[in-house]
Amino acid sequence: MEPIRIFYFSDVLCIWAYIAHIRLDELKTTFQDQIAIESHFVSVFGTAHEKLENGWRDRGGLQGYSNHIQEVASKFDHITVHPDIWAKVTPHSSTSCHLFLHAIQLLEVKGLVEQSQQVFEKAAWAFREAFFTQLADISDRKVQFGIAEELRLPIAAIQAQIDSGEAYAQLSKDFELVKEHTVTVSPTLIFNEGRQRLNGNVSYRVIEANIRELLNHPAGEQSWC
Repeated sequence: MEPIRIFYFSDVLCIWAYIAHIRLDELKTTFQDQIAIESHFVSVFGTAHEKLENGWRDRGGLQGYSNHIQEVASKFDHITVHPDIWAKVTPHSSTSCHLFLHAIQLLEVKGLVEQSQQVFEKAAWAFREAFFTQLADISDRKVQFGIAEELRLPIAAIQAQIDSGEAYAQLSKDFELVKEHTVTVSPTLIFNEGRQRLNGNVSYRVIEANIRELLNHPAGEQSWC
């Protein structure tokens, strides 16, 4: 049986995607080669300053949003956030991060790093953790290269993927998939060739149940229920 293909859309600056990261890890451990998760980005925070200034103008501004994020994070034991999150450091755009992460992903695709090292997944987590716990402005290219250096990734090779336009092409593919599947929420999981989706803060058990249903009842199998 072919592995179940799952499109996973997230924004690196999204608190819900930060929370959900552990669920993806658990899915990969539980189902292994029964699923194939394809990571894509949706730029919910493509214009972070404007989004938050407009959306939270009447709710305390950036400090109000910071309070909201801290309240959300307090409900989950597996993550921490800096007490000044978003209030003191407000990245301009998650799109810059997504481009850089696609450049790292291309290193895996081209075999420039060992696939077993899972550098893309490690880098995506490092970006999230750097912002949410250390207030690093991960939209800044210097900060991005700093994280890559800490992960001992080949800086020149990453820059080459950006300079060649290939990382931009991957980011453009994300834009097209977001439009095709009308993705507006981070994170979003899409299953069953687009016929099923789970949006936002969905528990691990719900995601697991959807996958087990697809494993037990493959696409095309007739069922009255």
